[in-house]
Amino acid sequence: MKTRLASVPLLLALAASAFASKEKPVIGLSLDTLKEERWQRDRDTFTAEAQKLGATVIVQSANSDDTRQVRDVESLISRGVDVLVIVPHNGGAMTRAVKSANEAKIPVIAYDRLIMNCSIDYYLTFDNVKVGEAQGGYAAARLPKDRKARIVRIYGAPTDNNAKMFKQGQDNILGPLIKSGKIDVIHEDWALDWKPENGKKIMNAAITRAGRNIDAVVVSNDGTAGGAIQALLEEGLAGQVLVTGQDADLAACQRILRGTQSMTVYKPLKNLATLAARVAVDVAQGRKPAAAAVLDNGVKKVPSIFEKVISVDKENLTATVIADGFHKAEDLR
Repeated sequence: MKTRLASVPLLLALAASAFASKEKPVIGLSLDTLKEERWQRDRDTFTAEAQKLGATVIVQSANSDDTRQVRDVESLISRGVDVLVIVPHNGGAMTRAVKSANEAKIPVIAYDRLIMNCSIDYYLTFDNVKVGEAQGGYAAARLPKDRKARIVRIYGAPTDNNAKMFKQGQDNILGPLIKSGKIDVIHEDWALDWKPENGKKIMNAAITRAGRNIDAVVVSNDGTAGGAIQALLEEGLAGQVLVTGQDADLAACQRILRGTQSMTVYKPLKNLATLAARVAVDVAQGRKPAAAAVLDNGVKKVPSIFEKVISVDKENLTATVIADGFHKAEDLR
């Protein structure tokens, strides 16, 4: 009898603690990396919005190390977070960590990159196929029409499911032109870990293998585009070859104004990060945000929410990236 009476205060304390947690949820944010400007912006916007909604955010960055990121997520689980938001370095390698979260009954939201073969609650991202279509479409519209065009394709990290979706989008546009013989892909490769130096290596290999006669380099993001452009600079070809990108990084926007990079795909990160914070707080407090789409990750059809993307070049840079306050005009000079 005494034991039962003694347990009542403990149960009340636990209930009060759980209620407080739902009122002021703790969100675990596990990031692949903070080396790129893009992810620093996501972190800052996400954290600010979550705090505005009364939540606390614990941020971990894995420096593109799968083992470290799994440890990060397990650490966040042990700290009793109410919801996990994960940007995986490798969407396949995170499966084990997500299963640990499932066992602890902690909801998981995949942010920007899909986590494969496990049960996650939501997937929030930009429409990555549309990103690839924007890149492929921009290049296709500006390639020579009087002869077979020669292009190089530099894909993203092979461990990132998004990279495959960017390629899918590019293929939607470029595939029929390649098949009909209007485009010749003279070299293509995947840039490990999205590193600019790997973009440079692929571009160097393309020039060595196929020569300097190149019409376009369809690159999946701005970081690797920067590496490819460095290789073109060394060959005296920068500004003569169309180069695509993605993320509207400051350096990429500067290159667009200088004429060494042709376009980037602007993803209004503030919109996605703000949405992700709101969804995370809703999920932590037991609500179910509406999702207009689903994506199959190999285990379930994951409720998914997509944000729109914008193709940006020298013509509309001011009306998009600068007008949104993503970059300041003076910083682009």
